Amino acid sequence: MSVTVIATITPRPERFDAVREAFEQVVPLVHEEPGCELYALYASRTVLVMVERWADAAALNAHGAGANFTGLAARVQDDLAAPFDVQVVRPFPAGDPAKGQLA
Repeated sequence: MSVTVIATITPRPERFDAVREAFEQVVPLVHEEPGCELYALYASRTVLVMVERWADAAALNAHGAGANFTGLAARVQDDLAAPFDVQVVRPFPAGDPAKGQLA
């Protein structure tokens, strides 16, 4: 069963672009990781949000311990206003099945 993650990244305002660029550089590498089904970066004016879906918990755990994530975390740690907020979430589909959850 897939595992869905919502990770919120809050850069210091003056470092927002640098943190976004660091994530953009790593996204293609993460897409190649075993079990990565979705790794999509979104942004508001103040935060970055990573929407992730992994084939299973083992794939998510491997990502969290892997070089792509640990290298990125080390690269941006001094540029953050708060630690990463990582939430493993489960769907509560409602309404139209095609619109009520991530496909």
